[in-house]
Amino acid sequence: MRLQLIGVFMVTALVAGVAGSSRPHTGGALAFDHTYAAYGALLKTVVREPRVDYAVLKTRDADLRSVEAQLGGVTSAEVAQWTREEQIAFWSNAYNVFTLRAILDHYPIRGSFFSLGPRNSIRQISGVWDTLKWTVAGRQVTLDDIEHKILRPTFQEPLVHFAVNCASVSCPILAAEPYRAPVLRQQLETAARKYLASPLGVVVQGTTVSVSSIFKWYGDDFIAQYRDRGPARGADVDRAILGVIATYGPEAAATVARSGAARVRFLDYDWSLNDVPASGAR
Repeated sequence: MRLQLIGVFMVTALVAGVAGSSRPHTGGALAFDHTYAAYGALLKTVVREPRVDYAVLKTRDADLRSVEAQLGGVTSAEVAQWTREEQIAFWSNAYNVFTLRAILDHYPIRGSFFSLGPRNSIRQISGVWDTLKWTVAGRQVTLDDIEHKILRPTFQEPLVHFAVNCASVSCPILAAEPYRAPVLRQQLETAARKYLASPLGVVVQGTTVSVSSIFKWYGDDFIAQYRDRGPARGADVDRAILGVIATYGPEAAATVARSGAARVRFLDYDWSLNDVPASGAR
């Protein structure tokens, strides 16, 4: 009888083990919401293109924390199994979500009289890019880690510079919808066109093409894909910048960029918080 019981136990354990090993994977790669529905609902509430209503965001703190928990709940191993587009969307959204969190934790931002201007800038938050850490994909990362150690070197997609938002007036706008893999290319190109259609992105006077300082800081990122879309002569980085303008800029700017006579200059960068004006706050 005892031997029979032992045999039954062993068979039962074996069956359970096989069932467990064949169970469909239900971890982050499958369970994660790649539509970012919760984040999308939050964006629709607080984004007033080209600005963000941080006063309203302050009332939606719990919703933002829920989105943060979603980004932190998936593991790095699971993220690594996603498609390139899924990963770019994930990390771009993560950067923007935790920028919102950094602002919200310090809002309203009022630098001291002796601080560098603007006094309502994200730059008033000590260590905002390289010290403050956030839980994303099961690990602790800074905003600089996301941008400079993950997005830029891993995917080499220069248009992410138009997707990540630094909560400043001169920054490309925070889109009113999350980045999503199935439409990622379209979203990135739309973000580029919107930015370059504004005087914060490009201003043309005669043959002088003045562009955002983003191109001064990260112009090299555009060389591989856009140098050959610009004029045939000149420094590689200038050709690449003009190639971007020729591809995504408004027609007048694109025409000058293709002309071969364009000179590249850089616009001053306004670091003021991209908050809605006081009269527009709810």
